[in-house]
Amino acid sequence: MAVGWEALDQWGDDVARIEPLTGGVGLNEVWSVRLNGRVAVGRLGKRSDADLSWETELLRNLDREGMTVPVPIPTTEGRHFVDGLVVMTYVAGGPPETEADWRRVADTLRQLHRLTHGWPQRPGWRSSTDLLDAETGTKIDLGAMPPEGVIRCRAAWARLTGRERCVVHGDQNHGNIRMTADRVALIDWDESHVDVPDLDLVLPHNAAGLDDVTHDVAAQAWAAWEAAVCWDPTGTDEFAVKRLAEVRAV
Repeated sequence: MAVGWEALDQWGDDVARIEPLTGGVGLNEVWSVRLNGRVAVGRLGKRSDADLSWETELLRNLDREGMTVPVPIPTTEGRHFVDGLVVMTYVAGGPPETEADWRRVADTLRQLHRLTHGWPQRPGWRSSTDLLDAETGTKIDLGAMPPEGVIRCRAAWARLTGRERCVVHGDQNHGNIRMTADRVALIDWDESHVDVPDLDLVLPHNAAGLDDVTHDVAAQAWAAWEAAVCWDPTGTDEFAVKRLAEVRAV
């Protein structure tokens, strides 16, 4: 069995790693790859086959529907991942800079949401409203958080109860967006899962145009989600502590 980057051989004879890329730090090793004379992206991680099957099927579907995303490139035998390794198309572009740019990002996120109503949950994941009852889900372990913090997070998520759900990108920061004059692309789908779409729409300049109440509900739920996802059992992750502090007391 191929181990690690040795699995790259499964993509043919004309394939080689070029240099490491930023992004996915900690979870994955991400490298630029030369494949048949073209630049692609290789990502090696510890995700399960079920998880990678969900992600690669999602990306292939979004590509077919006309969205610009990293598209999994199959091996010579037609597989979309091998032992945690995925090779994808390289997506060029720059980050959003203006309020108008972020409005285009909001439109693209809403396109994602429209296309994925009824999509199955990512294996092992929980949505924010699932965590009103569940204690754990992939990276989240509410048992590791201060009990008073969990109460605040659940109160924030409870305000989303009953909303329609779809795939959310889940990490819609400027580093995961690649824009050109004629399209907006979303990369780094590691955090994507099924949840309430407004979690994706807490954007700079309120670019999604949410009304005050909707924005407050979404912003509180998003702060709670990021605190829970990033929480370290020692309680020392500064970002997680900062995000939890933004979730109001009940």
